[in-house]
Amino acid sequence: MPVTDSCPPPPHPKGYDRYDAVTYTPYPSNIPLARRHVAQLAVSWDYSGAAGDAALLASELCTNAVLHGCVRGRLFRVETSLTGNALRVAVTDPRGERLPDPRTSGPDDQFGRGLLIVRTLAHRWAVEKLTVGKSVWAELDMPGDADAAPTGVSPYPWRQGQRGDGRPG
Repeated sequence: MPVTDSCPPPPHPKGYDRYDAVTYTPYPSNIPLARRHVAQLAVSWDYSGAAGDAALLASELCTNAVLHGCVRGRLFRVETSLTGNALRVAVTDPRGERLPDPRTSGPDDQFGRGLLIVRTLAHRWAVEKLTVGKSVWAELDMPGDADAAPTGVSPYPWRQGQRGDGRPG
């Protein structure tokens, strides 16, 4: 069966300082490729301090897309965008009827912690239903511009023991 792009990338959205979209076949081997790509984008966009968190968000969202949101022969898309104040990772898959469902995992459960990781790392996350499929996105707050986040310095205060929302890290 040929692979079709069920979620063609939109034109470069207005309002973003930087934007990138890549489609992948729904195989687990593509999750680390997407993770590395998102991390490399964060570094090339002068936010290397956010690269690890952005990569982890991409990994969790892509894993959910591959495990729960993909249909044979359909691709999933990873969009990474930057505005003056947020780095967003969005993963679009063709199964709009299967929405993310955060749950509590037991100590012996192998799965079920991905959305907990997303909720912990991201400042915001949500699901957008599309005509075909859905897009799950997560955002990391960034300083006002790239010059405010020198390469190698984390823009996240909780990395030094304090979360961005004032709660202890």
